[in-house]
Amino acid sequence: MSFHSMWAELLPVGRSSASGGYRRFAWTDADADCRAWFEDQARSRGLTHEVDRNGNQWAWLGDPAAGDAVVTGSHLDSVPDGGAFDGPLGVVSAFAALDELRARDARLTRPLGIVNFGDEEGARFGLACVGSRLTAGQLTRDQAHLLTDGDGVSLPRAMEAAGHDPDAIGADPERLARIGAFVELHVEQGRALDLSGDRVGIASAIWPHGRWRFDFRGEANHAGTTRLADRHDPMLSYAETVLAARREAELAGAVATFGKIAVEPNGVNAIPSLVRGWLDSRAEDQRSLDTVVGGIEKAARSHADAHGVDLDIVRESFTPVVEFDHVLRDELARILGTDTGLTVPVLGTGAGHDAGILSGSIPTAMLFVRNPTGVSHSPAESASEDDCVAGVLALTDVLEGLACR
Repeated sequence: MSFHSMWAELLPVGRSSASGGYRRFAWTDADADCRAWFEDQARSRGLTHEVDRNGNQWAWLGDPAAGDAVVTGSHLDSVPDGGAFDGPLGVVSAFAALDELRARDARLTRPLGIVNFGDEEGARFGLACVGSRLTAGQLTRDQAHLLTDGDGVSLPRAMEAAGHDPDAIGADPERLARIGAFVELHVEQGRALDLSGDRVGIASAIWPHGRWRFDFRGEANHAGTTRLADRHDPMLSYAETVLAARREAELAGAVATFGKIAVEPNGVNAIPSLVRGWLDSRAEDQRSLDTVVGGIEKAARSHADAHGVDLDIVRESFTPVVEFDHVLRDELARILGTDTGLTVPVLGTGAGHDAGILSGSIPTAMLFVRNPTGVSHSPAESASEDDCVAGVLALTDVLEGLACR
């Protein structure tokens, strides 16, 4: 099986020697190296390689224009200092599954595609799943053109520098109409499979989730001469809100995280005038998410009032619950359960994926591969070789069941 050689070849690309994590950001040199790797894998297998109007890469066996294609794949970009498996496992496994299909002398009755969606993590421009959102029409060209990175470089400028036409981006319904099923394999970003003892699982749904910006505005002053009683310190309100988020999430069985903060004037000896924090919250259902976020907002306003601080709350993004196609999900369960005898649990996830974005346009499903630590978006993210191979074989069985019947 070619999985191991492909994995070893891709592993060094974009890896930081300092952290051991990956910095494969959209439209950078590391991203270009990943794209070159993908094209090489496609060409070496005699597949047709193409880059669509939104920068997503496709490798085709058969003519996609025939329609009802089966597509698999994921993404190759990363979060800052992310792990090796999130995204790339699905792309490498897709090529390895194709190799296994050929070793079985399987005969395709539907076109088969492998995709690398661009800018899934949103690490550079702040919006996740840009490539699939554009394709599905969930992000317009005008909206995309307003995206900028931390250095002020716009998305159009970055795309143009990488040799892609930013004016061509936009919805691609004709491409999506050719796809009959999309199955994304991904490392699990949690410990459900580790706790159940299963190597592979099937996704049921993606939890509803969103991002909210909390702007606490106080009064800048001298840290050494201003009495505690005279302060309007937004950092105190922010800190108390972080603790409230933890409490609300625990009560609802959800998750809530303040993972990004900006402080002005950001001086060691200065009381801040502004503390801006970003909340990420996710829950199993909409009611639970509303309860969590509502509780956090109530606590934040109470703490802001207590410290004489102004507060603005802005919802920057929101994704409702995504139920994967039930017919396709059940078909995966039949293929992997009835046909192979495997025990394959069905589980939800709090992480967003390209499959979730596309679910509103085409039938989608996901396979998860066990992650023994549950750690993700970190250099500690891991999966054993045996589990990765089990994932490849499961994906192969699925593709054979869908595309060779």
